[in-house]
Amino acid sequence: MEKSVATLDKGTICSSWNYCGQRLATGLIDGTIAIFDTSDPASSFFTSTYKFKVNEGSIVKVVWVPPENGDAIACICSNGSLLIWEEIAEESEPVRWKQCKSFGGSLDQVIDCQFGNSITSLKLTIAYSNGNVKVYEILDPMELKDWQLQAEFQNVTDAVTKCGKALCSSASISWSPHRSESRPASFVLGFTSDTPQLNSPKVWEFDQDHQRWLPVAELAEPGDNGDEVYAVAWAPNIGRPFELIAVATSKGISIWQMASNPDPDGRLSIEKVMTFPCHDNKVWQMEWDMSGMTLATTGSDGRVRLWQSNLNGVWHEQAVIEPIT
Repeated sequence: MEKSVATLDKGTICSSWNYCGQRLATGLIDGTIAIFDTSDPASSFFTSTYKFKVNEGSIVKVVWVPPENGDAIACICSNGSLLIWEEIAEESEPVRWKQCKSFGGSLDQVIDCQFGNSITSLKLTIAYSNGNVKVYEILDPMELKDWQLQAEFQNVTDAVTKCGKALCSSASISWSPHRSESRPASFVLGFTSDTPQLNSPKVWEFDQDHQRWLPVAELAEPGDNGDEVYAVAWAPNIGRPFELIAVATSKGISIWQMASNPDPDGRLSIEKVMTFPCHDNKVWQMEWDMSGMTLATTGSDGRVRLWQSNLNGVWHEQAVIEPIT
């Protein structure tokens, strides 16, 4: 039996749960952010507790900042700006939300962003409509206004190759969920653009010794022509000797198996282990469960599909969740 957990405002076009699933942020077409909380920890129903206007255009994406940095969100607006808002609780004052940082704009439009799990600092990867990628970091976890640019590059494997000014309509970033001193910070990135070299997903890893980001794997087979990438998702790893990354393109949803340790050349070996049929037209979003064993995908057909692997490593469609009419 279906059970409602929240009643969203008319005009809601994006949403995001925080890291422990106890708060929900939604973005509206009129540029408003709504925060939902539950008054009873034992209850599973959430009600709107805060609403604030952040932009004159619509909100196209909202992401929670990692919990150790306080209660804060990043939102991408239709005008290409990226805004970070944090919840302020001062003594004897009512709780309020305050903008503490902005990125991008009309000349440098943001099309995706994700916060990274790094043992040394909070990092933020931003993809822009001109094909550039910027990685920012913040050293004081409680000062969300003080971001420093760590690196800027393009999503190409050859450091000499420059694609010029590309035209990118969307991008997808997924950081590795692992966080330890033995594992370097890394993320996977793919574009939907007019430049094939930028499109194919690449795994970027931070080289601590030389303080730079390096491409260590490209999730593409020989003959691939830089298909537009709709979404990428890096699976949590609980005891596997390899990594799993899901990639959605117009050809379908592919599962890639990637080695955890690099070869002598610093590259990570990859293998495509499965390709599923795409949603009717386009995949919008993909998410792994906490075990990294089930992949949820949603797309323009309005359905949520759950994909699982059996003990023999064979993937199959476990369930299809139909929209309520």
